[in-house]
Amino acid sequence: MRTVLWQCAACGRQTSVTAGTIFQDTRLPLTTWFRAMWWVTSQKTGVSALGVQQILGLGSYQTAWAWLHKLRRAMVRPGRDRLAGCVEVDETYVGGRGGPRGRSTGKKALIVIAAEEVGRGIGRIRMRRIPDASAGSLQAFVQDTITPGTLVHTDGWHGYDRLNAHGYPHRVTLLRGEHELASVLLPRVHRVVALLTRWLLGTHQGAVSAAHLDDYLDEFTFRFNRRTSRHRGTLFFRLVEQAVAVEPIPYARLVTQPRSRIARDHNRLGSPE
Repeated sequence: MRTVLWQCAACGRQTSVTAGTIFQDTRLPLTTWFRAMWWVTSQKTGVSALGVQQILGLGSYQTAWAWLHKLRRAMVRPGRDRLAGCVEVDETYVGGRGGPRGRSTGKKALIVIAAEEVGRGIGRIRMRRIPDASAGSLQAFVQDTITPGTLVHTDGWHGYDRLNAHGYPHRVTLLRGEHELASVLLPRVHRVVALLTRWLLGTHQGAVSAAHLDDYLDEFTFRFNRRTSRHRGTLFFRLVEQAVAVEPIPYARLVTQPRSRIARDHNRLGSPE
């Protein structure tokens, strides 16, 4: 691809139009990137790296994998609005069998989910992997993703006890017996969990790297929050818009410095991708 440089009339400094974006230093035409972005946003359930490689005719799986992870990071808009109204919050394990709350063993990852209550339906959602279900981890998530003053609906886990003190009205729904399911008490969050699990097992065959789980959570959130959009072109536009606002992410950094601040290893949550 021929590089076109812009030059400052005052200082003579030259730069490319892709500098400072996820397209920086790309060796392939931007039209190929746009085809990849259209394919990603036009497929309702998402795509795999192998699928992108085959559709675009890319020379290596590594390129398709890196492109998808760069695009996933562009799916989070800097400074996005926090959730509001009434919000359900709960935690769950992804990958492997569940265990005692606050403990993580083997290949399981603990994530926390927030879902807006809109009538009997679900509004916007937020997700994050957390190291444990302590008050510190849960409170940080709530403060980062939910507007102060919002009614937060949780179960009786003590990790949520400080919400009122931090400016969040708190509704607690307790289990009435050992056979009562949390999914009945917090139906929106658990509906999201079921959809996330189905998506990870379906589109990605359960082969999501533990070190990169956060990127997949962001993609799922991006898709879920725009699920009612009637025009695929709107999703494509939003992804392009956000792609030029995200800093460059070289392949080496994707591999050696995954964004998660929790897992630094490359253990699998399933079979190899």
